Amino acid sequence: MKLTKYGHACVRLEKDGRSLVIDPGELTLEGAATAGVDAVLITHEHADHYSLGRLWGIPEVYASPGIVRILEDLDDFRELDHDNIHAVREGDTFEVAGFNVRVFGEKHHLSNLDVPPVDNVGFLIDDEVFHPGDALTRVDVPTLLVPGQAPWLTAPMTAAYLRAVRPERAFAIHDGLVNKWGLEVMERVLAMESERAGRPYRRMEIAESVEL
Repeated sequence: MKLTKYGHACVRLEKDGRSLVIDPGELTLEGAATAGVDAVLITHEHADHYSLGRLWGIPEVYASPGIVRILEDLDDFRELDHDNIHAVREGDTFEVAGFNVRVFGEKHHLSNLDVPPVDNVGFLIDDEVFHPGDALTRVDVPTLLVPGQAPWLTAPMTAAYLRAVRPERAFAIHDGLVNKWGLEVMERVLAMESERAGRPYRRMEIAESVEL
């Protein structure tokens, strides 16, 4: 399975000539991530993870219930193939594009004291790689896509999440709002945790690919 990181929190997974993309939002490279893709998975409704413009022509879309409610309220919803847009929840399992997908989590991490968290689901692909969206959902997994920076996240929280999950490898995503100084801090945190655990924890560059 090949994993490629695109802008911010977006990744593409490819296997046996088929592909799926998770969270192609407004910070994702235009067109590159979703070109020829078989399915899109969306963790939650924030613009850095979801963009309506990325959904036109996508054969299958699996998303948190909040995303599906938004789509159903849009005038343009009739132009999408709504039979191929599926709401998924904690505990769901489905097959798409040759991948087995398991769903974990229910809500976004608390980010505003006056606004309830939106729906957020994480996707475990082929029991190999887990994308948590904007939550620190604990799943026993070999490859963790760990949020690197967010308004709701601190460096100690990132370290604690890695220590709780103890993945064999971790790649930081969710870094599209960080300047070069912030990226250096993030990379130092990952390097310290990598040394502590004796496992490779690092940030992926945009358009970088790894084989899992």
